[in-house]
Amino acid sequence: MGQAWAAPIFRLWMIQVKLSPMNIAIIGAGPAGLAAAHDFLNAGHSATIFEAAPAPGGLAAGFKEPHWKWSVEKFYHHWFQSDADLLKLADETGLRAGVQFHSPKTVSYWNGNFYPLDSPVAALLFPGLSLFDKIPFGLATIYLKYLTGNGIGLEKYTAHDWASRWMGKGAYELIFQPLLDGKFGEAYSRKVNMAWLWARLKSRTSKLGTYEGGGQKFYDDLAANLQKRGANIVYSARVQNLAQADGAWAVAVSINQQAAQTQKFDMVLSTTSPKVMGKLAPQLPSNYLGALNDLKSLGAVVAVFSLSHPLSENGYYWHSLPKSAGFPYLAMCEHTNFVSPENFGGDRIVYCGDYLPADHRYFSMSADEIAAEYAPSLKRFNEKFDPSWIKKTWVFKEAYAQPVPLVNHSRNVPPTKTPLPGLYFASMSQVYPWDRGTNFAVEIGRRVAREMMAERK
Repeated sequence: MGQAWAAPIFRLWMIQVKLSPMNIAIIGAGPAGLAAAHDFLNAGHSATIFEAAPAPGGLAAGFKEPHWKWSVEKFYHHWFQSDADLLKLADETGLRAGVQFHSPKTVSYWNGNFYPLDSPVAALLFPGLSLFDKIPFGLATIYLKYLTGNGIGLEKYTAHDWASRWMGKGAYELIFQPLLDGKFGEAYSRKVNMAWLWARLKSRTSKLGTYEGGGQKFYDDLAANLQKRGANIVYSARVQNLAQADGAWAVAVSINQQAAQTQKFDMVLSTTSPKVMGKLAPQLPSNYLGALNDLKSLGAVVAVFSLSHPLSENGYYWHSLPKSAGFPYLAMCEHTNFVSPENFGGDRIVYCGDYLPADHRYFSMSADEIAAEYAPSLKRFNEKFDPSWIKKTWVFKEAYAQPVPLVNHSRNVPPTKTPLPGLYFASMSQVYPWDRGTNFAVEIGRRVAREMMAERK
């Protein structure tokens, strides 16, 4: 009863918006761009999405061999049961029935073996921690996961300082120091703020989700839903420049490597990396451009192996690997211990991936060279492994894959509304304090869509 007045006002607002529909350009058909387009269409606006790749999905896009029923992501992805924004979008677009949740086994390497460390019970049973280690570790984890409302308050501390003090020396050295070292390397492992670690512990669940047919199928289905409702999605379309023109935005775009042509739009939403955004709109004020260029991030290098035999004899899915143990990558993920190998014609799919600075030698190495460097370590997961098991290898690289939030990072995050009217920017560097991921890409895409429509209502 107390909110009965809201419905007619909302309907009146919707009518007003639809009487003045906008023509909106979205750069990028990843989760953020597709989610924003969903809300623009719902409000009666026109949405044109320019995607440089030949298919939707962005960093979550996948690939598929002819004999596979399902696709495989280029960079390993899974969803969490707590991914409310993603699941809500799936509900609204009729895709929820395809979402599946499973409980794969996640383990950490310690003292030459792998042990579960993905639940409170597993932590209590973990042999690497003494009782005196487990008490502060357990109490601090409960505090972070259940008692803190806003992790921003922790950003004034580094994760190194806070965790080493309050989670206990043993737990820090065994669990969190390897995580920080592996994730952020020598340059940033002691500089990342505690809000990042809080968000990681707060949002993650042991049950993990995927989509029937694979992640690429989800984005294909979502894109098809948007196109059926009137969205214009242009693939192999690389935006070259954004310029203001007579109260509108002129978007210069090259399609299929042809000469760039200009199209005009009322507003523009860019979901690119910060550095690409700066190149697209160099006329942005110097303070905003400076904020974009000052954001720190790491790249990712992932090798995907198709094997004739299972690698993990215990059926483990996710293997966390401390760099001190000598593995040439941060994590090994045996995808077919999460979803059935029947979906891949019996092939066993294994990911070996790492977050690395853009000047790391892996970025200049060929796929064959990386595969040759990674493959010998597979024997450490299964002594029976033989190189003849490898049927095919793919290597994927991305320069912008993991934002690096330093102390007091909230002061450095550029607003999604740029200083230029009608130009907005949404990237994974701005989902802070949450870490990059599909759910938070959906959230920021929809949030910025609301901001854009509110500006022009």
